[in-house]
Amino acid sequence: MTAASSTALRTDHYELTMLASALRDGTAERRCVFEVFTRRLPDGRRYGVLGGMQRVLDAIENFRFDEAELTRLAEAGVVDETTLDWLRNYRFQGDVDGYPEGELYFPGSPLLTVRGTFAEAVLLETVVLSILNHDSAIAAAAARMVSAANGRRIIEMGSRRTHEESAVAAARAAYLAGFSGTSNLEAGRRYRIPTMGTSAHSFTLLHDSERAAFESQIAALGADTTLLVDTYDISRGIATAVEVAGSGLGAVRIDSGDVGVLARQAREQLDSLGATGTRVVVSGDLDEYAIASLRAEPVDGYGVGTSLVTGSGAPTAGMVYKLTEVEGRPVAKRSSSKESRGGSKSALRRHKNTGTAIEEEVYRTGAGFAAPQPGPHDREVPIPLVRGGKQVDDLPTLEDNRERLRHALVSLPWEGLKLSGGEPAIPTVFPES
Repeated sequence: MTAASSTALRTDHYELTMLASALRDGTAERRCVFEVFTRRLPDGRRYGVLGGMQRVLDAIENFRFDEAELTRLAEAGVVDETTLDWLRNYRFQGDVDGYPEGELYFPGSPLLTVRGTFAEAVLLETVVLSILNHDSAIAAAAARMVSAANGRRIIEMGSRRTHEESAVAAARAAYLAGFSGTSNLEAGRRYRIPTMGTSAHSFTLLHDSERAAFESQIAALGADTTLLVDTYDISRGIATAVEVAGSGLGAVRIDSGDVGVLARQAREQLDSLGATGTRVVVSGDLDEYAIASLRAEPVDGYGVGTSLVTGSGAPTAGMVYKLTEVEGRPVAKRSSSKESRGGSKSALRRHKNTGTAIEEEVYRTGAGFAAPQPGPHDREVPIPLVRGGKQVDDLPTLEDNRERLRHALVSLPWEGLKLSGGEPAIPTVFPES
């Protein structure tokens, strides 16, 4: 199975049902606008972080149905021959605008706008939402952890706590949000993310003694490695580590117990042994709250796994993909608590002269609608992403977007960075048109 064909497998049955029906009744070629947004942020969150946008663009550009997939659809009786013939030649030919990856968002922000025929755009709903909902949930959790760490290094190490492909995507989203690196080697290969890690308890238990395990690791990797010192007695493990590696030992890792108290004791012991440059790294079911509670402790770095890859309590960003315009006519869902706003939109983020963001102004675009006047520090948030089915030139890189998020978090009002629940960091406003 090719990478391109695997993209099409993310189509849901109901999308093909709509396609087949629209092809039959003649509405499939109507020009439409679909929009991705979220109605609310997860409980306790004051901002969202857009993750996965480049993965979405790659998926759209490579979206295909190969003969094996079409045969399966035919055998299962999912769609008729007319629809199968249409799918055989499917290529997205429309346009896409959206927030750049690493951008903050708020309820109602028009994160992605897809323009094309109903037929070509409706097929993208599942693939778009599956990527954005997952990666944005991870990116938001990771950004909160990075803020809590207050400049200390964080390593992503959650591959064993999620699906194998989700693990790669989670490592990428964490790096976007400011993590220093990942233990996932495929993420390192695929996205050029720094990889790092140390041994597990099994490596120590394999050897006849803790000393033998430490000697083996240092012989293979050098004294700058990180030794796991809590398999048996931590104090004895630290003493042995320094005896074996010398005062130039890179780091010790503590993976269990009251890591705040143990980190303090480890720092004191290392200093007393002359290993003043040896770092103390902690891990073990950490989340942003645990990281924040360790801010006053002598911790140099964190390893985060389960809480990161599960979105730290918010495993989805709650994004939806809604039809907002048909042949230039605004359409909107009116169901209670699931309302949408009709028409094509864009957004202007307004700032004080100090650079602090104060509101997100979402406005209608198209014939008969004028864009709001930007102030000297305001900026349009969406950018062109796809034109005629092809990604535009010079899209920002992962490193660019990583820096974008760093600056965006600095622009939030101070209370917007709190880990406690509250209103969105900046309000979204919808001026009457």
